[in-house]
Order: sequence, then structure tokens, then C-alpha cells
Amino acid sequence: MTPANDGTSPAPLDRAVLERLQSRFAGRRLFDSAALVEDGRLYLRVVFSEAYYPHDTSARFEIRWYRNDDFTVHYQEEHRDRVWTCRWDRHPNTHNSRDHFHPPPDASRSNAEDAHWPPDHRDVCRIVLDRIEECIETLWERG
Repeated sequence: MTPANDGTSPAPLDRAVLERLQSRFAGRRLFDSAALVEDGRLYLRVVFSEAYYPHDTSARFEIRWYRNDDFTVHYQEEHRDRVWTCRWDRHPNTHNSRDHFHPPPDASRSNAEDAHWPPDHRDVCRIVLDRIEECIETLWERG
């Protein structure tokens, strides 16, 4: 069994959900790529098109979805002088409720916030993409 504080679920990864998400994101203008990566543990890496970000910013998010509907969605922006990251999670842990959010700029465990996420992966992705859209708008407003 997986320890409760390592950011993973005791359930196996759900390849079918990751493949459905990959199909959903692949080929859309917002994204340069959506690829399943099997580096250690399987995950979906989605890279945003740089055209949606100002200056020299690049961004991506990575999703692990488990058969018990636990998940982690890790979003990261890389700027010239810093990295900005946040994370949406559902998994057993010792620091928060099963559903929680690690806010930016560093997604640290120490400032994680309890949350409530819907059970369906499509609804979770909608929440994540809405939040990312807000982040992109903020970046453009700051110039």
C-alpha cells in the first residue's frame, strides 16, 4: 500500500481515462501537445501553445488519474526568472482533506487548502482549465 503522505493513491492508474483526456486535448489550438508519458509512473503531459502566453512564458500541466477517482493535476508556468506552480489533488494524505489544492506560486504542502472536487474527470478538468484561463488573463494584464 502507498504511504498516505507521498502524493499518490493506493489505486492503480486509470489508463483509459488518461487516454480519453489525451484525445480531448490533442489537436486543440490551446495546446501544442498532449502525450502519455511512462517515465516511472504513467501520466498525461499537456503543453500549452506559447501563443497564449505573453513574453517568454511556457506552461504545461500533468495529470495522473487513478481507478478510484483519486487524481493529481500539476500546472506549471516557466518564466525567465521564476517558476510558478499549483496543484489540484484528491488522494489520501496527512496534511489536508482528501480533496485539496496547493496554491501558487510554489504549490507547497504547508499552505495546501481543503477543497471539494467533483467525481468526474471532465468536471475536474473544466475547473482546472477555467483557473488556468484566469492565470493567463492575469499574465496578459500585467504585461
